[in-house]
Amino acid sequence: MDNGKELEKTFDTAASAYDKMRPGYVAELYDAIFGYITIGENSRVVEVGSGSGQATEPILKTGCALTAVEYGANLSRLLSDKFSSYRNFNVITGKFEDVLLEENSFDLVFSATAFHWVPEEIGYPKVYSILKEGGAFARFANRPHISGSMPELAGEIDELYNGYYNKYYGVKSGAKVWFTEEKAIEISQIPVKYGFTDIQYQLFSRERVFTADEYIQLLGTYSDHIAIEEPVRNEFFKKIAEAIERHGGSITIEDTLDLELARKQ
Repeated sequence: MDNGKELEKTFDTAASAYDKMRPGYVAELYDAIFGYITIGENSRVVEVGSGSGQATEPILKTGCALTAVEYGANLSRLLSDKFSSYRNFNVITGKFEDVLLEENSFDLVFSATAFHWVPEEIGYPKVYSILKEGGAFARFANRPHISGSMPELAGEIDELYNGYYNKYYGVKSGAKVWFTEEKAIEISQIPVKYGFTDIQYQLFSRERVFTADEYIQLLGTYSDHIAIEEPVRNEFFKKIAEAIERHGGSITIEDTLDLELARKQ
């Protein structure tokens, strides 16, 4: 059993499912970014870890020149096809920490549920170096959890994670600790160590409802779930689907979306 598999590569094996099942981000989040820094036709922007472009188009619609940095070759091709109508869009296939980007050249660098893959001590200094003076870094993410209105289903799914996921990865059993505002504050302060100023953060929320089948498709886009050996993963997913069916056939997910903003002095 190879649990040391490089998880960030696994997204690329499920590119089409990722594009179908992963959510975008709420309009209010982009309003907050554009209230922090003005982006338009004369702006240059880098997106770190674009995936299949869930966060990309609202930025592209400003008319900016956007460079997407995406590690997965399949996802890179999907991005190129998906946004081919935008003349100022291009894709670089590679890890953000490895690709060559001009220093002091970009107005905005943003990363949506992806920057945790970049080593902090490499990622933040590189973002700082490629930003223009006064440029901004926007880091944001979607943090899903099962609705508090479904405690019995949540409890059953916790037990299944104990029996399958936790056992597979050799981690301690117990209910998952969900994302908190305190964690958002902690993340927002990281850029200070690397010279950024004007630190801000905001939280947003929404609900999504899935059938059992849809929820299993969603789980199949998570890197740590994809990496579980197929026989174990299939049984694990089957048990989750059965639990959802027993509890009415749908599952409600409450999303917390956190946005952290920082500026190059």
